[in-house]
Amino acid sequence: MTIADRNELRQPAYGEAHGIAWLAAELWDHLWPWAGRGQPARKAIQGAGFALAIAATVAWVLAAMGRLEAGAIIGWWFGWSVFEVIVRIDAKPYVKEGPWWGHLYRRATVMDMICYVSFKNLLIGAALFIGLRTLGIVQV
Repeated sequence: MTIADRNELRQPAYGEAHGIAWLAAELWDHLWPWAGRGQPARKAIQGAGFALAIAATVAWVLAAMGRLEAGAIIGWWFGWSVFEVIVRIDAKPYVKEGPWWGHLYRRATVMDMICYVSFKNLLIGAALFIGLRTLGIVQV
């Protein structure tokens, strides 16, 4: 998606998709911070991102095995969130304008992106913690 003007509202890259196609596109957009084909090749950022993503995944696996404390998981998750803000500002510099089910986006400021990534990752992290705690794997 190209965003020319800071205040101009745009349609998402997946257009007017509905149903399962819309849900899949939304999930992909929220869970994958890189833009893909349209993103300029910044090998250092991409390499660091993949390394950090693998490290965060290993941390969650270790947590699921009961070998990592909650504080360490929170630290990894915070580190990933900081990195994700940097990647998204570069790769997907937009946030939704209006209700969550809407189809309009606008260019994000740094504070917009910090708030978006923080809230999104808080929800994902809470769901993972609740799941691991329900299974009796993580003790808080």
